[in-house]
Amino acid sequence: QVQLVESGGGLVQPGGSLRLSCAASGSTISLSAMDWYRQGPGKQRELVATITRLGNTNYADSVKGRFTISRDNAKNMVFLQMNSLKPEDTATYYCYWNTRKYWGQGTQVTVSS
Repeated sequence: QVQLVESGGGLVQPGGSLRLSCAASGSTISLSAMDWYRQGPGKQRELVATITRLGNTNYADSVKGRFTISRDNAKNMVFLQMNSLKPEDTATYYCYWNTRKYWGQGTQVTVSS
């Protein structure tokens, strides 16, 4: 069975940085687009970033210029580098295996002083 294991969430001050990791197993991610979503308190889940099989990326306007999605197919992993974090970035962040339609468990990111 496929599996996604996320790590890297935590508490960070405004302006700080975090790097989220998503480790996939059970199949190679190389043939799939991979996404990061987030869901803040009282909000709908939203697409934050996507990376295609060929490495093309796209971002929500709210994070453009601050977040970077990347992948390492040899390690079967996806990453989300988050810089210049704002309180409104506070959310549970989910890795999504697009082709498999499979969600990670989510990792909490809290941006607060």
